[in-house]
Amino acid sequence: MKKVIASFLLAVLLPFAANAANYVEGKQYTKVSDQLSKKPEVREYFSFYCPHCLRFEPFFANVKKNLPEGVNFERNHVDFLRFTTPEIQFMVTKALATAQQLKVEDKIAAAIFNYIQVQRGAITEVKDLRNIFVLNGVDGAAFDKAFKSFAVNSKAKIMKKYQDNLVKKRALTGVPSVVVNGKYRINTDKLDRDNFEQDYINLVKYLTELDKAS
Repeated sequence: MKKVIASFLLAVLLPFAANAANYVEGKQYTKVSDQLSKKPEVREYFSFYCPHCLRFEPFFANVKKNLPEGVNFERNHVDFLRFTTPEIQFMVTKALATAQQLKVEDKIAAAIFNYIQVQRGAITEVKDLRNIFVLNGVDGAAFDKAFKSFAVNSKAKIMKKYQDNLVKKRALTGVPSVVVNGKYRINTDKLDRDNFEQDYINLVKYLTELDKAS
């Protein structure tokens, strides 16, 4: 029985080990910081105004499902695209932080994407975002309280800080872009085109464990 279990584990782990051996810093991933995040995480830098980000939503949902135990997936909205002003984009960042605070992130994120990119709706003031929340089942008073809260303002400012730190290093020039544990950015153009999703998931797992091995 022990031999059967050992053979099974070997069959499962060998493909990952073979792939991991091919992951090279400067190719499949780039080191963007010397400092690890406080907790293990996969952070997606994205914008609700970015068509590529919308197309990648189902892909990242699957990546999230395949994360190792104890590794969080974090969305980080950015404000440097040219579709609208940085001030309005930061307001949308606050809306994401509000959705996270109210535990309706996935539902509201899908609704904001739909409003901006499918319905071609314009966001010019907080009321526009409030309407999206209310139409998707969130109490208006709950939105008002959360949107103005210290927790949401702090979370939005942290997203902005993470973004700006990478932009200053020229480590973040477009979205979607993913950084693992605050230290390693994934270079999607260097992954296996024929087995892209699995290669991506394997690389994420590899990077979450990389500093444990050193």
